[in-house]
Amino acid sequence: MVTDVTDSRDDSGDVRLDVEGPVARVTLCRPDQRNAQTPAMWRRLRDIGRELTGDIRCVIVAGAGAAFSAGLDLSVLSGGLPAELAAMTDEDAEARLWSFQEAFDWLRRPDLVSIAAVQGYAIGAGLQLALACDLRVLATDARLRVGEPGLGLVPDLGGTKRLVAQIGYARAMELCLTSRTVTAQEAVPMGLATVAVAPDELDHTVEDLVLAVLSVPRDAAVETKSLLLQASVNDDSEQLAAERAAQLRLLRARAGAGE
Repeated sequence: MVTDVTDSRDDSGDVRLDVEGPVARVTLCRPDQRNAQTPAMWRRLRDIGRELTGDIRCVIVAGAGAAFSAGLDLSVLSGGLPAELAAMTDEDAEARLWSFQEAFDWLRRPDLVSIAAVQGYAIGAGLQLALACDLRVLATDARLRVGEPGLGLVPDLGGTKRLVAQIGYARAMELCLTSRTVTAQEAVPMGLATVAVAPDELDHTVEDLVLAVLSVPRDAAVETKSLLLQASVNDDSEQLAAERAAQLRLLRARAGAGE
């Protein structure tokens, strides 16, 4: 469904953006390294989020080859990044880490519906990228794992909040501190995935999901996602007030359009 109408890459070609109409497809393109992620890839992902025009409604995130993403490229840890961050002031180091988090954070924007198409490994940063998306479609060969604590790190790309939101505190704790692998078949009833399908049905299933999302009027989709994002932090009265305000905006727009 998505063709090379727009093709924008970073210098090494590690992240690819294809756009067709209201649908953008973001692909991690390091198949020989199972799409292991680097800071350069995070910068490109962040920039893609800034570059997408207002007519984009759906974003598909995928990995080239047999894996979605095996997580952080471990050469980053053996390189100069830890020492570089350690030498910075707290303010500068936190700003640098925020620049990494921005790579995934934009996928939660209310004006976009993001869908992760996951095959093979989704480990560490790979799992966090999938969790940053609104919906996750898994191939039955998908294998999910929280890898950061085992490396002496924490999931710091938004993964802790999203993991707890999806599966609850106790299960999130178990997955984080045991580093056990979750299969696609387990991920669906656990709440980590929308559906699991045969690998050769992955693209078709994602395409059907995109078409279903696009069938909903844009303003209603935006308002609904915004309400759902607020729901976990608002109390009952705050959420009811937010629902009233959203409904009034939609009804007034409908009246103004003469419907």
